[in-house]
Amino acid sequence: MSIRRLRTEARYSEIVVHGGTVYLAGQLADDYGVGIEEQTRQTLAGIDRLLTEAGTDKSRLLSVTIYLKDMAADYAGLNAIWDAWLPAGCAPARACVEAGLYDGDARVEMSVVAALP
Repeated sequence: MSIRRLRTEARYSEIVVHGGTVYLAGQLADDYGVGIEEQTRQTLAGIDRLLTEAGTDKSRLLSVTIYLKDMAADYAGLNAIWDAWLPAGCAPARACVEAGLYDGDARVEMSVVAALP
């Protein structure tokens, strides 16, 4: 089976498509100078764009791993935006973990697995 790699960088591809499955590399907000709600909105908007580029959408999410810089401070804010973004009836497998992100102001990062239509 072929593997399609899109938005390939030196060390990773933002989008990998293989066997009817789309894998998105860790996605971050564009602006780290905003709070968790806005960083979550920006991250999800980026995920929407990449899913569209790969030929699928958020209704076909299989799994999402969410990394939060500070679980206690940011979990509720993340969930408020997440719940509004997620289509009704779409409940992907989800893991949410506290992690040290590469930039001190980044609050959330997400990696996604979705099915192609």
